[in-house]
Amino acid sequence: MSAAEAPATAGGEPEPVRPGGLLDVLGVASVVLDTDGRIVLWSPQAEELFGYSAREALGQYAARLMVHERHLELVGRLWADVMRTGQSWAGGFPIRHKDGSTRLVEFRNMRLLDDRGDVYALGLAADQSTVRRLEQDVALSERMVKQSPIGYAVLDTRLRFVSVNPALEKINGVPAAETVGRTVGEALPTLDAAPVESAARLVLETGVPVIDDMLFGRTPADPDREHTWALSLYRLEDATGNVLGVAVSVVDITEQHRAAVEREAARRRLAVIADATTRIGTTLELDRTACELAEVAVPELADVAAVDLLDAVVGGRRSTLGPSEEAVIQALAVRPQDGSDAVRAADPPGAIARYAPDRLVTECVRTGEAVLVPHVKDEDLPRIARSPEAVELLGRAGLHSYLVVPLIARGEVLGALDLKRTRNPAPFDQDDVLLARELAARAAVQIDNARWYQNARNTALTLQRSLLPGHPRLMTGLEVASRYQPAGATSEVGGDWFDVIPLEGGKTALVVGDVMGSGISAAATMGRLRTATTTLAALDLDPAMLLEHLDKTTSALDHSIATCVYAVHDPHLRQCRIANAGHLPPARVRRGRPPELLELPTGVPLGVGGVEFSTVTVDFEPGDELVFYTDGLVETRCHSLDERLDFLLSLLGDPARPLEEICDLLLRTLHHPDNHDDVALLIARAQELP
Repeated sequence: MSAAEAPATAGGEPEPVRPGGLLDVLGVASVVLDTDGRIVLWSPQAEELFGYSAREALGQYAARLMVHERHLELVGRLWADVMRTGQSWAGGFPIRHKDGSTRLVEFRNMRLLDDRGDVYALGLAADQSTVRRLEQDVALSERMVKQSPIGYAVLDTRLRFVSVNPALEKINGVPAAETVGRTVGEALPTLDAAPVESAARLVLETGVPVIDDMLFGRTPADPDREHTWALSLYRLEDATGNVLGVAVSVVDITEQHRAAVEREAARRRLAVIADATTRIGTTLELDRTACELAEVAVPELADVAAVDLLDAVVGGRRSTLGPSEEAVIQALAVRPQDGSDAVRAADPPGAIARYAPDRLVTECVRTGEAVLVPHVKDEDLPRIARSPEAVELLGRAGLHSYLVVPLIARGEVLGALDLKRTRNPAPFDQDDVLLARELAARAAVQIDNARWYQNARNTALTLQRSLLPGHPRLMTGLEVASRYQPAGATSEVGGDWFDVIPLEGGKTALVVGDVMGSGISAAATMGRLRTATTTLAALDLDPAMLLEHLDKTTSALDHSIATCVYAVHDPHLRQCRIANAGHLPPARVRRGRPPELLELPTGVPLGVGGVEFSTVTVDFEPGDELVFYTDGLVETRCHSLDERLDFLLSLLGDPARPLEEICDLLLRTLHHPDNHDDVALLIARAQELP
């Protein structure tokens, strides 16, 4: 710190500071000679440079003490010129050290006059190698700073520019002459200088450098484009530790930073797509698949995401919109679920909304093209929102960027992925459009699969339910309850059935069966067998004989196999005659006795052919119960069938429980979530005849 930069006192005068700096590095020696050439003053640095103490040097002829004999004449002549003319002399000269060695010393000689007019000679001397090293360092530093493409500057302790190199002039767009003496904020008013000045103060106080700190902003050199710089700050000190200021280096890394941002954006896009691959389409449920798409999009791509399908598409119909047609849309999913204004502006899942022809989402599903509004203005909101209320909510939420992309699968527009940004300050750009399209394309196939599976499942269920009986009618001497529960997956709908058939003489036929296979084909086969069973039952055949006829009917169907239990209840005889075709045995519950599985000949499934069936007669007194069921009720992947049948019997210990409650209990307790199979359940309880 120079005296001019020293802290000022209350009176405005600079405070003294301890000496130090370049002279201390050089170790400049001072020697004063009288007119005879004798040494009259000898500094401590002279003692260090020449080896002689003041006591040894004072009063001696300087030339004889320090100069070789061969140089005495030359030295005498140079000294006489200085004394006679008063002109200084400077140069390098070999001197003799006290230890006998010769050293090259850089001299500066000049004549002095005191107040009495006496003449003296002042010699300033420094080791020439030290001088040359410092000159080289200064030259190297000066050339490097001036020619370097890196911007360099020096700030004083008040953080005002002391020097600026040409590279920094170019970066700043301000000449050095207009920069020196000003602070960063004063020289570059368009730049946010507060972080720079704060960091510089900290470097001054602590001495800890700042290396490659990122700085963003604009300068007069390029006022229309934001740049990125790597800023480094170092504290400058002299040889004795006095703080001189702060050295600043600035490197323009705009292109490198932009490339890094683009690489990170690409990595993020790949991560989102990879995440989507594993998270979207985990089930064949339409709503769940839509939710998975919205969850992947938030918050990586948008602050609010909505997945909407055209209502006609949800119903299994194709939809094409004309230029003047509105879009009827069914909302499937919205994320997040935080109740914010932007979320409340979206249509709630399950709702059906009509969007006018001028709405952006209508344009998207009509054209099959993405619609991007990078910077949403107030006049854009009515084309984004469905209603004035939604316009107000979006305005309050701070919607500033909007993107909607179509969901297209197999050449058909299914709906749209609607994306909004309210918190993320960056607007949607073309990279976001590419990412949204990729997500929408991947999800659309999964959504289309779920849609078709759901439609197929609904079709199979409709067929299944149309072929099953409704609520069992009142039968003579019987109370009956039943349940049918479809499978959780579409492809497993269709094979199980039950029936209750009134016969002559007050008798009742009870039937439970299971067509092997699944889907609409199994449901159709089940319908045929049920019709055949009803027709044959009217003939009052023996159960075994009826199964033989059903076996032939099944064999006539292409590759169809089914299991079946057929029982005929006679309330007058208080008996049931039962035949089994490869089905699980019914359970019988009697008062005062433990529940049991009936011991019936298992038989072979219908459709195998060539094997006779047997009829077994069992007692069936009033109050007794028979429980018929299909394998979907009891089978699991992790338990043996015997364990599950024992569990079934353990639930049947209360013969007084209402039959409807028993049905619910068995389904609730026994039907395992991992068993994707449908269930038919039929329970009959014998009653006293009137």
